[in-house]
Amino acid sequence: MMRGVGHEEVEIDLEDLDDPQQDYQQQQQLHQQDYQPQPPQLQQQQSWKTPLETVLEEEEEEEVEFVDVDVEVEDEDVISTQSDTRPLINERDPRQMNECLKVSFEDVIAEPESVHSGDRIWIWSHALFEVGRVWFYRIVTVLLAVPVSLLTGMLFGLLSCLHIWFLTPCVKITLLNTGWLQTLWSSVLNIFVLPLQQSAGNCYGQISVRLAQVTWWR
Repeated sequence: MMRGVGHEEVEIDLEDLDDPQQDYQQQQQLHQQDYQPQPPQLQQQQSWKTPLETVLEEEEEEEVEFVDVDVEVEDEDVISTQSDTRPLINERDPRQMNECLKVSFEDVIAEPESVHSGDRIWIWSHALFEVGRVWFYRIVTVLLAVPVSLLTGMLFGLLSCLHIWFLTPCVKITLLNTGWLQTLWSSVLNIFVLPLQQSAGNCYGQISVRLAQVTWWR
C-alpha cells in the first residue's frame, strides 16, 4: 500500500498487523510526516492574516459591548420613568423616611418581671393591638388618603411653579446685579483685614506658656 504526503512516499506493510510495536512506530512516522513545516510563503500569509483577524474580532467584540451598554441604559431609563409615574407596591418607603413609625406591641407595652398579667390576656392584648392598628389605619386611609394626596399634590405643584418661575429668576437677577459687590468686598478684606490678621497671628504665635509646679516651704 502506498500513501503520498507532499513529495514523499511511505510504504506500509500490512502483513504483520499483529505486532503492536510495528503499529506504534508506523503511527509515529505518519504523525511526523503529517505535521511537516510549512513553506515560508504560507507562514507569511498566515502571519499577515492572524493580526487582521484579531483586529476584526476585537472590533466586533467592542461593537457588541456598545450595543449591550446602550440596551442597559435604555432599560434603566425605562425603569426610572416607570418608577416616577407608577407607585411601588411592595416597597413603599424606598428612601426610609418614616423609620420612626416602625412600632410594634413590644415597643409600646411591656410588663416587668414583678408584674405579669395572665397569659391569655397578654396574647389577646398583643393580637388586638396589631389588628386595631392595622385595620384602623386602613379604614382611615380609605377615607382620607385620596383627598389628602390630591391636596398635597396640588400644594407641591404650586410650590414647584413658584420656585421655578419666580424664586429662581429672582435669585439669578440678584446674583448678576451684586457681582460687583462681592468683588469689592473680597478686595477690601484682602487689602485691609487680611494683613492685620496675619500680623496679629505672627505676633501671638511667638508667645509660649509653660506650666510649672511650685512648692512653698514655710
